[in-house]
Amino acid sequence: MAFVDIAYGAGWGVVRRLPEPVVARLFNLIADQVVRRQGKGVRRLRSNLAVVRPDAGDAELDALTRAGMRSYLRYWQEAFRLPDWSDDRIVSRVRTVNEKLLRDAHDAGRGVICALPHLANYDHAGAWAGRTGMPVSTIAERLQPESVYERFIAYRKKLGMEVLPLTGPGSEHAVAVLGERLRAGGFVCLVADRDLSDKGVPVDFFGRTARMPAGPAALSVRTGAPLIPATLHYDGPELVITFHDVVEKGPLAAMTQQCADAFARGIAAHPEDWHMLQRVFLD
Repeated sequence: MAFVDIAYGAGWGVVRRLPEPVVARLFNLIADQVVRRQGKGVRRLRSNLAVVRPDAGDAELDALTRAGMRSYLRYWQEAFRLPDWSDDRIVSRVRTVNEKLLRDAHDAGRGVICALPHLANYDHAGAWAGRTGMPVSTIAERLQPESVYERFIAYRKKLGMEVLPLTGPGSEHAVAVLGERLRAGGFVCLVADRDLSDKGVPVDFFGRTARMPAGPAALSVRTGAPLIPATLHYDGPELVITFHDVVEKGPLAAMTQQCADAFARGIAAHPEDWHMLQRVFLD
């Protein structure tokens, strides 16, 4: 565990000081080496992508897995460097689609909830939101060792986000705090394409059964705040954020399914940016 902490510390301390083209080439080489080793995470990524692209042959899946791992390592490359980016760079390297849906919902004053999957760089999206007038409150998985979790909390705070724990000390108040933020007109973002609690609801996802957290839907029903799914992808140096239609209020399972459908559209369009190296599909 100490090695993990040292590795993350080296990333934030060393990578941010290297020229960006050098880091990009280095991380691509690392990604390709990881794919060649065919570890558990790579095999899981490939199997998940095979569900997204069921008609893909072996060669296409191999190429897609390689692109997916490069995209995942790009996330890490940016994570180590984002705290040094200027506000102008953070904002200028984001392009949005249907942003009016988000702004109109936020301007109504009831707060707004954004649910999104593990696509591209959601930390960059959160930093962009804060610098354009919508500071983010969110919940984060408690990583191990604790020192790594603390590094991530500090990192996201530097980007302007309020981060509450999913488990452990303080987690018992997290949902109540998010409710308070929404009632005050705030902005809550929740990554919601993988169930971490075993309490998620079944959804149809690419024709297969998966479980996704009902938390975004439950928070929307409890507070009256609109729920908007968002998906992300990379386009050259830009991060593109696409906002989907506001989820219709109803049973939590139906609202969660609407989020899953929006996630599937975004992932199907840009599967190489879906950083899902864990199990999602129940079968």
